[in-house]
Amino acid sequence: MEIRKVGVLGCGLMGSGIAQVCAQAGYDTIVREINDELLQRGLDGVRKFAGKMAERGQLKISLDDLFGNLRGTTKLEDMADRDLIIEAVPEIVDLKKSTYGALSSICRDDVIYSSNTSSLSIIEMAMAVKHPERFVGLHFFNPVPRMELVEVVRTIVSSEEVFRQVFVFAESLGKKPVAATDKPGFIVNRLLVPYLLDAIRAYEDGFGSIEDIDKGMQLGCGYPMGPFTLLDFVGLDTTYYIANIMFDEFKDPRFAPPTLLKRMVLAGQYGKKSGKGFYDYSKK
Repeated sequence: MEIRKVGVLGCGLMGSGIAQVCAQAGYDTIVREINDELLQRGLDGVRKFAGKMAERGQLKISLDDLFGNLRGTTKLEDMADRDLIIEAVPEIVDLKKSTYGALSSICRDDVIYSSNTSSLSIIEMAMAVKHPERFVGLHFFNPVPRMELVEVVRTIVSSEEVFRQVFVFAESLGKKPVAATDKPGFIVNRLLVPYLLDAIRAYEDGFGSIEDIDKGMQLGCGYPMGPFTLLDFVGLDTTYYIANIMFDEFKDPRFAPPTLLKRMVLAGQYGKKSGKGFYDYSKK
């Protein structure tokens, strides 16, 4: 089966970006949201992001052609004819499983399912569909239209043919996919999260200021941004959530969220998206 028609579930930050890259690669793309307001907000985000790319000469097709390939819906039934489903709904495993259960009674038996989760068990979600061997992880990075990496994740029951097909699909989007196994954090977060948590612990233990730790890792290791700037960009709530999942799985102290991180999340200090994290963005 050739992948021609793509369905994206969720038109938030990640879903809208995934829908954009699929449409600009020439795929017939439908993106679904739970209501018209969220759908329109997501599509407006695509138009704004793609418009900026077009102004910089970074868009290989016209905006008219991109939106000719992309349409929105609030009906799950519109996924019935899709060849590939990419799910990007909130990171709530029961919500994802119930969505897949509903899809399984709507979609064709030869559809390929994939989840953009960054940390949840792929096999647990796969067992909610009729053919779990046709289910893989497809983890994009934010912002999707600009980040080259995609983690293609196979489970212990994933079909090799399906895995390879999705891998080639990721390449057709202009991405550089890597193969990962179905373990919490996959490759990138498995290595990144302990580094970010250690940076918080180093600050708690008085090794340096937030600014100096950031500068040290930038200038000493050549990183494009320091750990606290990255934490604010990713979202402290997101990091806290992933760390808890990894700690529950491995029971390794390296993945246990530091006290400061927990308190900041409880206080609603999530980083750039809330206006305050390790840095204050409210005045910028």
